[in-house]
Amino acid sequence: MPEIVYGSMDGIVTTFAVVAGSAGAGFSINIVLILGMSNLIADGLSMSIGSYLSKKSELDNYKKHRRIEEWEVENIPDTERKEVEDIYKAKGFVGAELEMVVNRITSNKQVWVDTMMKDELNLILEKKSPFRAGLSTLVSFIIAGAIPLIVYVFAYSGSLGLHPFFLSSVVTLLAFLLIGYIKTYVTRIGLLRSLTETLVLGASAATAAYLLGDFLEKIIK
Repeated sequence: MPEIVYGSMDGIVTTFAVVAGSAGAGFSINIVLILGMSNLIADGLSMSIGSYLSKKSELDNYKKHRRIEEWEVENIPDTERKEVEDIYKAKGFVGAELEMVVNRITSNKQVWVDTMMKDELNLILEKKSPFRAGLSTLVSFIIAGAIPLIVYVFAYSGSLGLHPFFLSSVVTLLAFLLIGYIKTYVTRIGLLRSLTETLVLGASAATAAYLLGDFLEKIIK
């Protein structure tokens, strides 16, 4: 879910910024579509590769430290047992209760290593594979990022009666609201705050891109 939400957010913000910058510069529909689609593919791949490498790095780090803990449990069990004892002593266990917990944990190598990974190193195995994380980011980025371009695709085929940038802004606004709503399930923040953050981020990026496009168009002429 986090990869889908943030992939969608990045996709729609960056593509809408390209559309806004192109509108500010007065580019034709053809140019907007070319720039928007190029950005969609290039940034989508970049984001997904980054997500893949990040998850893979976390997984490799987890596996490396787990091998170390397994070796230590196998070769220096007394030291590792003392570490378990210290961990649970810090949690408030004492006397016979502490000894019982330590004995129970150290009687099972798998549980012992799991305990060291979580309570000593604060490392938890990520269940989602790096490939799935990267693919989720790519798909969500492209789907959400295509939203600001939909109006331009129809405008390319014929007149819509209104300026395509205006219609694209309306459609994108609705998409921002939907993403902001979905984001509450990931961030656990209030709906109003999530919607506000999403709209402010999108509007700020689009406004900056539009003004920059307008400025550059004037000075480059």
